[in-house]
Amino acid sequence: MSGKNLRHSRGVKCGGQKEGGTKDAVFILESGATISNVVIGANQNEGIHCQGPCTIRNVWFEDVCEDAITISRALVQRRSLVEVPRTPRTSRSTQRRSLVKIDSYCVQDFGKLYRSCGNCGTQVKREVQISNVIARNGKLLAGVNSNFGDVATIDTKSNSYTSLTSVCDTFQGNNKGDEPTTLTKNQSNASCKF
Repeated sequence: MSGKNLRHSRGVKCGGQKEGGTKDAVFILESGATISNVVIGANQNEGIHCQGPCTIRNVWFEDVCEDAITISRALVQRRSLVEVPRTPRTSRSTQRRSLVKIDSYCVQDFGKLYRSCGNCGTQVKREVQISNVIARNGKLLAGVNSNFGDVATIDTKSNSYTSLTSVCDTFQGNNKGDEPTTLTKNQSNASCKF
């Protein structure tokens, strides 16, 4: 779908950092779908939910409430491609259950660009590749659960960082809904490759 750079929202104010779901998403993409040239307005709780591998190109987020992009029900060996030019004020930009490639992306005033779910009921190995990213005034580029075999591969040579607290952190994830425990911060290791 090409959105002709029109603004879309849900007409609701942000409900804060409480977990939303597909019912709250501005767009729901089925497996294999592509969305491009869309502006996600500030009046929403969840941005885009992919029900499997998807391609997201040239999508702008005016603001992010809970999650900008959530990718679910994807097979581990499948790939989702995220090419988004700008995401101001992001809390958690992408959550996913498959290999995600984040390329040519700008994020500013954010909490986390990528965070694999640390307390979902069903846990799988998750992988993310991050390249050609401009990150400004943020806390965390990528967070992964090392105990589930998650891996973040971050091409720091192609990325640009300004006032970024951490490139990659590892967590002890769980499937009980509890907050995950932080294991390492801003250290290159087997789970955080940068």
